[in-house]
Amino acid sequence: MTISLQKGQGISLKKNDGTSLTKVFLGTGWDVAKSGSGFFGKLLGGGDSIDLDASVIMFDDNKQYVDNVYFGQLKSRDGSIVHSGDNLTGEGDGDDEVIKVDLTRVPANVSSLVFTISSFRGQTFKNVSNAFCRLVDATNNTEIAKYNLSQQGDYTALIIAKIYRHNGEWKMKAIGETCQGRTLDQMKPTIINFI
Repeated sequence: MTISLQKGQGISLKKNDGTSLTKVFLGTGWDVAKSGSGFFGKLLGGGDSIDLDASVIMFDDNKQYVDNVYFGQLKSRDGSIVHSGDNLTGEGDGDDEVIKVDLTRVPANVSSLVFTISSFRGQTFKNVSNAFCRLVDATNNTEIAKYNLSQQGDYTALIIAKIYRHNGEWKMKAIGETCQGRTLDQMKPTIINFI
């Protein structure tokens, strides 16, 4: 059964049988919002494509940056996280970008993984429709939780969720905080507040 996440809601990453999840992926998808067409419509943010980028940043217990994975670095240095690659348009059904995480391989010094989505070309979420992210158990392709990202307004970035260690087990918390930024570096000052 899929949990429809609300902002601030947390869930444990345990299976129904009580065992911990070992491999998960975060899938994101979106469509271009229907808006004005023609030259002026495109000037005002309409058009044929929106380039949203899913990313993840790894932090230690001291809220210090460890590594990140995004369209420019498709794999973490330790190999525990792999990005599917950049989708420049949002075209097609289902997940447009996927970030796979092998929780058994995440280094012991990493205490949290913060997932974000940002608009590389600076278009705001007003220009996006049907945006979502979903957490899936990668061992059996079962959707665990889904979070609707649409209606986020006049912002270029969203801090989606974090997966973090708590008392020896992994948990997930939906953050759902908007901010401005086209890249991870521009978002880091806001992200730190949610680790």
